[in-house]
Amino acid sequence: MGENAQRRPIRVLIVCTHNSARSQMGEALLRWMAGDAVEVYSAGTAPTQVHPLTLRVLDELGIDTDGLRAKSVDEFRGQTFDYVITVCDQARESCPIFPGGEQIHWSFPDPSAVEGDDEQRLETFRKVRDAIAQRLRLWVSVTLRERTRRPGVLR
Repeated sequence: MGENAQRRPIRVLIVCTHNSARSQMGEALLRWMAGDAVEVYSAGTAPTQVHPLTLRVLDELGIDTDGLRAKSVDEFRGQTFDYVITVCDQARESCPIFPGGEQIHWSFPDPSAVEGDDEQRLETFRKVRDAIAQRLRLWVSVTLRERTRRPGVLR
């Protein structure tokens, strides 16, 4: 492969059901962690809107949330991704197949489903954000190291 192919960002799609919390966190966190090394998007199998607490817990870390919006997986049909990561069990079952990409599944609890007062709900969003960040840190470390070790191999 040529030098340009080696420098092409790794394309990642993170999918959840509503694209309101977990997949949005994943998109913003991965963009923040990996910068230009990835081209990351998120989508939902039944999108609604970005949850306000999602934006709040990302803002707490100084992560840019401009441009985050709920999107349908249908917006990405016909595109290829190096990795498609589902972050909830329901999305795993109903996510369309994107050719060429490695399918990864990480199950995180839905912070939007938690009931309680504002502080309890906020704490749940923080815990899920931190769990997603931890998983992504490891994934970025391994994936980018592999890419550097084996020039021309995008995964």
